[in-house]
Amino acid sequence: MAHLPSDVYLTTSFMHSGDVSPTTPKLQLQLSIPHHDPTYYIPDGNTVLLVENTLFRVHRSTLTKDKSTFDSMFSLDSDLRSCSSTPSVTAGPEGESDDNPIRLQGDTAQEFRALLWALYALPHELTLALTPKANASQLFNLARITHKYEFRSIEAWALGALTTIYTRPAHSPNLQVEDAEGPNLVQLTELASLCEQRDLLDAATSRWKRLLASGKDIALAVGVAERLNLRTLLGFAYHAMMLQGREVWDNDTSLTRAQRIRLLSGHYALGRLWERLPGEPPAISHSPRCTGGAQARCNQAWAALWRSTLDMGRQVLLIQYADVVGKLMLAESVTKALVEREIPTQGMLDGMPWCKDNVLAAVAGKVKEVQESLADYFTDVI
Repeated sequence: MAHLPSDVYLTTSFMHSGDVSPTTPKLQLQLSIPHHDPTYYIPDGNTVLLVENTLFRVHRSTLTKDKSTFDSMFSLDSDLRSCSSTPSVTAGPEGESDDNPIRLQGDTAQEFRALLWALYALPHELTLALTPKANASQLFNLARITHKYEFRSIEAWALGALTTIYTRPAHSPNLQVEDAEGPNLVQLTELASLCEQRDLLDAATSRWKRLLASGKDIALAVGVAERLNLRTLLGFAYHAMMLQGREVWDNDTSLTRAQRIRLLSGHYALGRLWERLPGEPPAISHSPRCTGGAQARCNQAWAALWRSTLDMGRQVLLIQYADVVGKLMLAESVTKALVEREIPTQGMLDGMPWCKDNVLAAVAGKVKEVQESLADYFTDVI
């Protein structure tokens, strides 16, 4: 029986005899012959690599830049060859011909092509990646593969370029998960988490927050945040889902029973927090002039002001009972309007003549504290 060449892979499926239909093929034959990459199969290269179904021929010295994993891999291969006393009976050492390439598993041809672009690019091509004309998909692929193979400086550069793209004011807010011009939001979040790139993760989280505020992809955000253990995003996602109401939770098939329990737990815990808040005004920084009896009067005036601004949140019917964040943000707006004399103060600021400007920082700090700890309220019931 004749043998097929090693670069031809066959898959057959034999069915019972009978009529052949599109859904029950009698024989399936797939031929997959690796092809040369049009750009990075370099004639004078000395190392052949197979990624998916694409052959790349490049210079080994180029792949070993930046003290990458390839440097260690090639050094180990060289040591093994020098220690081996048995001559090879294959088609030559691995990586020296198309018949016996180095096979990279788990990578895509696009990712490896992005790596070679960075290694072989001219200065003006690299500079383009820092402009609005940058190719976000290419940079995303580059960041992924350089992280895997430990091209540390190139990885840092690619992540920095991506962060520039997604924090640029002119960049479209694009309130959807999918992005026709680059990685989708889930992929971007996964990359930032994998590479522990805080600025890029913050940019991705800001996009998620805009989606959540518009009521889009809330369950998806919950799943991504739980899988990647992103506490800030998790809190905002659960809070947004909580505000949708129980009827929505029960009808959303993408939510698990455990997630619905956490939503109920969060609704109860935030309701309890709202009941406590009027009696727990955040601490304010006092002016050096505010001492002794003046400071005591200042604290009393601040406590009264805090209760009054929160009471306005109770009277606004459009804000849900457990929406502590919404009520605190309303209190922050009212406090700012009072301090800046945009609305009548009715004597509420008379007792704090030197510290009234400091209450704005105290309220803003409380809003931030609750927002950053939201995930702690949506817990499993023990």
